[in-house]
Amino acid sequence: MKRVVVVGGGLGGLSTGVLLAKNGYEVCVLEQGVQIGGCLQCFYRRGVKFETGMHFIGSADEGQILNKMLRYLEVADKISLSRLDTARYHTVALEGERFDFANGKEAFIEQMATYFPAQKDNLVKYYNTVESISASSALHTLKNGTTDNAINLKYQLTSINEVIESLIDDPLLQKVLVGDLPLYAAVRDRTPFAVHAFIMDFYNQSTFRIIGGSDWVAKALVDVIAKYGGEVRTQSRVTRIVCDEKQATGVEVNGCEFIKADYVISATHPMRTLEMLRDTHLIRPVFRNRICNIPQTTGAFSVYLRFKSHMVTYMNYNFFGYNSDTPWGCEEYDESNWPKGYLYVHTCSEPGQRYADAGLILTYMRMDELKLWEHTYTGKRGGDYDAFVTRRARLLIDSLEKQVPGIGDCIASFYVASPLTYRDYTGTEGGSLYGVARDLTLGAAGRVPHKTRIPNVFMTGQNINSHGILGVIVGAMITSSELLTSDYIYTQILETNNC
Repeated sequence: MKRVVVVGGGLGGLSTGVLLAKNGYEVCVLEQGVQIGGCLQCFYRRGVKFETGMHFIGSADEGQILNKMLRYLEVADKISLSRLDTARYHTVALEGERFDFANGKEAFIEQMATYFPAQKDNLVKYYNTVESISASSALHTLKNGTTDNAINLKYQLTSINEVIESLIDDPLLQKVLVGDLPLYAAVRDRTPFAVHAFIMDFYNQSTFRIIGGSDWVAKALVDVIAKYGGEVRTQSRVTRIVCDEKQATGVEVNGCEFIKADYVISATHPMRTLEMLRDTHLIRPVFRNRICNIPQTTGAFSVYLRFKSHMVTYMNYNFFGYNSDTPWGCEEYDESNWPKGYLYVHTCSEPGQRYADAGLILTYMRMDELKLWEHTYTGKRGGDYDAFVTRRARLLIDSLEKQVPGIGDCIASFYVASPLTYRDYTGTEGGSLYGVARDLTLGAAGRVPHKTRIPNVFMTGQNINSHGILGVIVGAMITSSELLTSDYIYTQILETNNC
């Protein structure tokens, strides 16, 4: 039995651990924090539970791609889902109007055509393009060997705005269609249209919240790893990946303990992986420099709202509000016009929920605003930091108040997370919202490979393939295929789902 040490207990590490443990590998997942899950972590304040990252998921209906993946990972039956409003799973507030996104291709087109009747034919062209891109990916259709590389390549090398502006000639509709930009932190002229297409298709098929919090997914994955004889350890920080002249031999934990390994898979940010490989000559300087210079997505500033009892009706959709006239460029701000836009969601704590007890407002924040506190840690940043984030939190709440009048009076208390918080809890570089940015101008130089030059060291997580629950699970499949082969994984998934 070969031993695999997985560094990082987020979704990427846990999914990879399940894939390998159920296929005969001896798996040990090491998480440096006290809580597993990464962006699946939740926390409590005054008896109320808050989500930190996985606020909603898509394509989880029976037979859809995420449902199939969760069944293969043996967790689909261990979590409960609450469906968002199929007539408006997203609402975008822009230029004084509100636009609802409906689930399903036909419903989406018909709904958008009520706002833009002259654009119906163009909306059909737009959605056909989205569908063709999703269908071209074997990893998103589970049709191994059917990838259409020409379509994939074309839309990986063409920006979101360029494609949409070529298909849609109404300037307002062009902006509405990218109203969910905070889900992938896109940058005009840089983010590939393929990123937008995969996310649009993913959520448009069906959209859900995880009842009781996404940490149930993490707990379920840990149980599956244990079922197959593996282990997941917390408070176990990997300080070094130990290598000899040819390959990795194991990992050093908390600066003292050595754990032998036949394979090491890092589910941490690539820059953290390179820090753990600082003592080896097997990683070339040119590779280190490239990884360390890849741009990151912008940081996130979150305000967690604890509502007064029975004061706020549960909002069964996601709200994207914009104070400027476009979703583009919200990461380019100054103190006078922040925030330019935000995402507002509620937490689902029980089936058939009537009133919300918790909510979240999320917006962009650049790390350079926090330079004074970059060497501090959560809970020990001082009064100046507390005053800064509290002031910004109130600005964000005031911004929401313009779209949801009276919401301020319904808030019992609020809690704040800045890019520094994300950095400390997830290890992402610079507190970035989604890790490495997908930048088409960099070509291959902007991509993070799952393989390293060390033959038994691999990487996984949101920086490999894509972020989000589906992107990370697909990335775990890509990494695990180095040990299992992709054909074998495809066959297992299809057999699990009786396909």
